[in-house]
This record gives sequence, C-alpha cells and structure tokens, in this order.
Amino acid sequence: MPETDDPLPPLRDIIRDHDLRASKVLGQNFILDLNLTRRIARTAKQAGATPLHKVIEIGPGPGGLTRGLLMEGAEHVTVIEADERFRPALEVIATAYPDRLSVVMGDALKINPSEILEGNYKIVANLPYNIATPLLIKWLSQSPIGWDSLTLMFQKEVAQRICAKPSEDNYGRLAVLSNWLAETRIEFDVPADVFVPPPRVTSAIVSLIPREHPLAEADLSTLEKVTAAAFGQRRKMLRASLKQITNEAETILIACNIDPTRRAETLTIEDFCTLARALKEYI
Repeated sequence: MPETDDPLPPLRDIIRDHDLRASKVLGQNFILDLNLTRRIARTAKQAGATPLHKVIEIGPGPGGLTRGLLMEGAEHVTVIEADERFRPALEVIATAYPDRLSVVMGDALKINPSEILEGNYKIVANLPYNIATPLLIKWLSQSPIGWDSLTLMFQKEVAQRICAKPSEDNYGRLAVLSNWLAETRIEFDVPADVFVPPPRVTSAIVSLIPREHPLAEADLSTLEKVTAAAFGQRRKMLRASLKQITNEAETILIACNIDPTRRAETLTIEDFCTLARALKEYI
C-alpha cells in the first residue's frame, strides 16, 4: 500500500472525545506524535525480509502507532488490546482505513500470534512495560518462529540487556536467549517527554530478526534453566552457581572446556549452549 495522509483528527482530540486516560496499573503510556509513530513504522518496514504486509500490534491504546503503521503503507494491521476502553477509538480508525485494520480484544500473553495470522508477519509494539519481557520470551519461544521481525519499544535499560554482548555490564539471560535465536539491534532512543503521561525513564526501539538457525544446538527449556542458575548468582564462579543444578558442575565444566572459575558474564552464547547440552540430563 502507498503512504497516505491521515484522515483522522489529532490524537489529543480522540483521547478527549473518548475520555481516555493511561492506566498506571496496566503500564500504559500514550505516544501522540504521529511523526514518531511513523518513524517506528518505517523502522519496522526496513526490518526483516518482508514489507509491511501483515502486522500485529500489541497494546495499541488510542491508536497512535496504529495510525503510523497505516500511514506508512501497512496493508493490514491486527491489533491486540486488553483494555475494553479503547475499542471505540480503534473502531474509528478501522472506519477511516476500510479493510485494513482488525481489532482483537484480549490478553496478548494468552494469544499466540500465529493463530491469528500465518507466517511472515511483523510484530510492532509500544509494549506496556509490565509485560514487555514476558511477551518477548513468549515470541522467541515459538516453534517454529512465525514472525519475520519484531520492532518493539522497551525501557532503555531492558533494550540494552537484550542487545548486550559477553563481558558487557548488561549481558545476562535475556541477551543469551534473544541473540541465540535472533539478530538484535537498538534502533534509536525515545525520550520520556513524547509520552502522555511521561515515564521516569528513557525508552528505546529494538529490532529483532530471527536467525535461520539458532547460533548453536540447545534445548530452549534447558538453556533457560542454565542461564537462570548462572546469572542468578552472577558474581560467583560457575562451579558454585551451577551447583544448584548438579554437584558435578565442576567436572562438567572441565569436560566442556570451560574454566570452572569463570563467571557467567564471560561466556559466549555458544558456551551456554554447550553447557545446556551437557547439563540436560540433570534438569
């Protein structure tokens, strides 16, 4: 679809007319600047192997990002929204963009995107902060992965944890799991003052592109447990932190050619996969 001008009134008017307020309990923050939401949409357009053909958006709220996606030419956007208050505002957008917007009311944590759309769809979202990480893990855990790309907004600290490399301060479980299955990149920062209400932190847009094959062979469930043990006591040597899995941790580390005195943040993703294969029978 070609880019279009937006036929709708300003978002502030939509919010006022429908008496919408962001819920602190649900971690909601609205973006009213359509220039910014269009920039996010363009970032999604460039991510992955497919154009903005089929898009799933999580937590659209009053529809700022939804409008950005449609204005940038998304052929069809399916939004998943748990808060019934936003249905009327989203239906206004659906009317303005005939046959290009579907509204699914429900909890994104309980919905498998691949049950809504077949493969080669993009997921784009200004994620509610309180469910951002669980949603990411859920999408990474799909087998097979159905999405072509993820373009997601996180707190900047979480974005840095997703994209961190070994030996960096933010390197941990989230970086291992994310980069094992996808190529990750921080695209740009989003300052707090573009939100209503403004959060107390800077946010960032992250792109994730699924790898054709994981970086190394491992079982996801085992890898999650190994990284949880290793990083749960990250200042301890691995021979100590992995004892919660087996008393033979030191012997297994040596067999994997990993120095038992190393700490978790120094291991590569491939190292963790080697450990996961060796420790699978103990988990």
